[in-house]
This record gives sequence, structure tokens and C-alpha cells, in this order.
Amino acid sequence: MDKRQKNKEHSLPLGIIYPHSAGIDVGSMNMVVSYQDSNGKNHVKEYGSYTEDLHAMAKELEIAGVTNIAMEATGVYWMAVYEVLEEYDREVILVNPSHYKNAAGQKTDVSDSQWIHQLHAHGLFRASHIADESYRELRTYIHERGIFQKQKSDTLNRIQKVLTQMNIKYQHLISDIEGVIGMQILERIASGHKEAESILGGLNLRQLKANREDLLKSLTGVYKPHFITVLNHHLIAYRFYKTQMLSYEKEIEGLLKKLLPEQANVSAKTSKVRKNQYHFNLKEYLHQLVGIDLTEIDGFDENTALTIISVTGLNMKKWPTADHFSSWLNLAARPKISGGKVLGHQKRFTNNAATQAFRMAAQTMWQNKGILGHLYRRLSASKGNKKAIKAVARRLAVIFYNMVKKKTSYDPKIVALDQEQMKARKIARLQKEAEKLGCTINIVAA
Repeated sequence: MDKRQKNKEHSLPLGIIYPHSAGIDVGSMNMVVSYQDSNGKNHVKEYGSYTEDLHAMAKELEIAGVTNIAMEATGVYWMAVYEVLEEYDREVILVNPSHYKNAAGQKTDVSDSQWIHQLHAHGLFRASHIADESYRELRTYIHERGIFQKQKSDTLNRIQKVLTQMNIKYQHLISDIEGVIGMQILERIASGHKEAESILGGLNLRQLKANREDLLKSLTGVYKPHFITVLNHHLIAYRFYKTQMLSYEKEIEGLLKKLLPEQANVSAKTSKVRKNQYHFNLKEYLHQLVGIDLTEIDGFDENTALTIISVTGLNMKKWPTADHFSSWLNLAARPKISGGKVLGHQKRFTNNAATQAFRMAAQTMWQNKGILGHLYRRLSASKGNKKAIKAVARRLAVIFYNMVKKKTSYDPKIVALDQEQMKARKIARLQKEAEKLGCTINIVAA
């Protein structure tokens, strides 16, 4: 047996996992598809990006017997393609371009589609997470409501700028210009009232900390016509953004009703609606949808839980373990190891809304009295705020994952176990230091 034949017998060829597969290079105005038909023949075709072109592409792939399709995540252009292919019951995975665009050679749409097709046929791609259609719809409504919320906040900042130009200072004397009294004063200024007594007349000022004399002084300003005109336009924009937020709230509530079991009944909200909070009983909706109360987690409120669920969905089986989940959220460390040594850690950035929600929840822990608050303050003192936020956010993600997957309530005692382990490590370290000095330590509980 010669050397060439021997090497051939011991070679391990890369097997085909998905023989009837396709790869799509997604563009703004064209789609390049590389696929293999049922007869084993390879094809590369280009389609337009109009809806009828996407349906024609899906029908041709269906006729060719293609069952598995991979396509790159290009901006928002992939969304329409994914929706159409989903209608034809094809198994579609979305691929991060950074996972395959490291091959040498000239880059073209054709070569990209062929490279995607080849890698997918061998099963070398890791599919990006795509939530079910209902949760994608929910995420869209929440995202759009958040945009209007930000625009409303920006408009309030512009209103305060105009008031400062008019040398009106009442916004510094009350806690919130968007409150009932603050908006009533603003409406009277915009309607043409110039005298401070006229502006405050008939208003209930007992709930304000500022006294009436200071308020009268703060409302004495420069009431020029162009300032009043600008103020009126800003108020019109403010009302519009607030109306749009309420419209999206109705859509969100209607979708949550569809996701709930038929026998579920949610009571109306009785508590006072705070600024930017939902006007319906979101906490009870989430409780009945998930089966547990996620707001029991330290740092979580209804908005945080809804934002995370709209991204992840409720099927936690997509991530085998909590470590996989935290890694997908970019909250786990990724060490670069070579020669058995850690050379550093990968720096990754993400716009994942769920990740941002976990980080925002972790950031509130600096004043929390519980175990997680103690962990945040300890890490913040030793390693800095950034690392403390990421570490606590990862802990929150693990708690969320286990609660949703196992349908268990929040148990602070589980988090407290880490405190006992940390205490045991400290005692062991002190005993070792004492042994080096020729001493012994007897541990006695206080």
C-alpha cells in the first residue's frame, strides 16, 4: 500500500449535514441564492427584492426540494425575506456575517451566497435567535413606543429651554414639570397668561413644597410673542407623542390578551400610573403569561420584564443552560486562551435590547439592601462600576433563565448561598496566612 492510498483511507471527509440546502446573500435591491436541487445539481440565481420576487424565489426553492436555508443578517433587509420563507414552511436560520466573512479572496454577492451555502450544507453555522412571530410583533410595538417616549422627553427638554430663555424658573421649584400642576402652569403660559397671579389662580398648590411667593417670583419673565409661539408648537408635539404612546399601549395590551390562555382574566389597574408607565395592569398580564412573578427579582419592574420577554420569548430550551443564555446576551467573559494561558478577553458589543434591560436593572443595585446589592457594591469597590454592572447583570440573567424555564418563584436564599461560599473562602484564606506565620485560628460563631 503506497503512502497516498494510506492517507486517503485514514482521512476524515467533512460530511454533508443538509444536502438540500441553500445560501442567500441579502441585499437592499437584490438577492443572490446558491442552492442544490433534488438531483444534486448546484444553481446560483439572482432575484429582485420586491415582494413578488421574494415569493418567486421561495416557490422555486420549494420546487427544487430545498428544505434548509441560511442567510446573512444584513441590516433590516433580511426581515421581509425571513417572513416570506417562513410562509412556505422552510427551515430558515439567520447568520451573523462576522461568523463566516473571514475567507480570503475577492468578495462578490455570488461568492458570498456560495460560501454561505457550502458552510450551511456542512452544518457549520450557529443560528441566530429569532423569537416567534407573536413576540416579534410585541417587540416592534415596544420599540416604537420607546422611540416616542424618547421624543417626548426630548420635547420636554426643549420646553424647559424656552422657559429658561423667557427667564421663567418655576421648573426648578417643582419636582416634575410633567406633573399635573406643572402642565397646568405650562398650558396657561402657552395660552397667553402673562401675570403670575393669573397663572397660579385657582390651582391647588398644597402638594407642592415650594411656597406661593417663590412661585410668583419664578413666573415673572420675558413673555415675548415668538417664545409663546415656540412653546405652543412644542406642546403640540408633546401631546402628539403622548397620544402615540397610548396608541401603542393598546396594541401591546391586545397582543398580550391573545397570548394569554382563553380562561385568563386580568383586572383593571387600580394604582396610580407613574410617568412613562403602562396604563393597563401589565404586572398581572406578565404573571399569567409566564406563570410566575418576575417583578420579585431585585431590580426588575414590569417594563424590564416585558422588554426582555419580547426579545427572548418564553421558550428557554433554545439555550441549553443558563451559561449559554448569558453568553448569548454578551454578559459572560470570553477569554482568549493560547498555550494554556489566558492572553486577554474578547471585547464584544451588542445592541440587544434584553442585554440593555439586564444592565439597567443591575445599575439600580447600588442602593439595593439585598444580596445582589451587596454584591454590586463589593465588586464596584474592588473592580469598578462597569465590571460590577456586567457581573450583576449576568447574575440577573441566570435567575431569569431558571425562573422562566423551571417555573419557579424567586428565592433570595439561592443567591445567599454564594455569600456562604465567599465567607468560607475568606476563612480558609485567613487560616492559610496564619499557618505561614506559625499560628492557628479557632473559628467561633459570633
